Amino acid sequence: MDKSTVEEIKERFDNDVERFSNLDTGQLSTIDAKISLELITEAARRIVPGAENLLDIGCGAGNYSLTMLSKIPGLNCTLVDLSKPMLDRASERVSPQTDGEVAVLQGDIREVELAENHFDIILAGAVLHHLRDDKDWETTFEKLFKLLRPGGCLMIADLVTQNTDVLSDYTWERYGDYLERLGGKEYRQNVLDYVAKEDSPRSINYQLDLMRQVGFSAVEILHKNMCFGAFGGIK
Repeated sequence: MDKSTVEEIKERFDNDVERFSNLDTGQLSTIDAKISLELITEAARRIVPGAENLLDIGCGAGNYSLTMLSKIPGLNCTLVDLSKPMLDRASERVSPQTDGEVAVLQGDIREVELAENHFDIILAGAVLHHLRDDKDWETTFEKLFKLLRPGGCLMIADLVTQNTDVLSDYTWERYGDYLERLGGKEYRQNVLDYVAKEDSPRSINYQLDLMRQVGFSAVEILHKNMCFGAFGGIK
């Protein structure tokens, strides 16, 4: 199956702002979404308690930045997303919650120009699974590493796979059962078809190995439940 293009992904998110503005009801298909959000933001607070500059990639409607601001007020926030409607909503929600500067950049994180050695915290919520081949993953992680200040952290909450095929099949079967309990057989199939079309996730092990490869001094797993995980690295 041919994967969705960047333009197709952008168009879908352009039309999904309301759902992604509500963490309670908008991400039911994402197992432990609220737990992962809490874990990566609290971990970031503890790693860089004096943080000043936050980069939120694939920021959506701003849920991750808002939670980070509840823990470290006054952050300068840089919001990056493909979708202008998402960015508009994120800016509208985030700006009143900080005395710091809020910068909005529409574009692909692989292409937007950002200052190196500048950010204390980078949050990547449900975005990196859109990366495609190994080169794509490697160059993106290299870029994110360069954007961080020494001592800064990259924290990720995302869809993930298993390295072993038989266990990967088992994980997707369990996830399918979870979806079916939520919305029935048709909902299960719709979500799994969507994942197959749009997403190309990698395992937590793959991503932690890649973090080490590009230079992160420490990597940590915070949480994993079926095909969703929360993890990160410290520069």
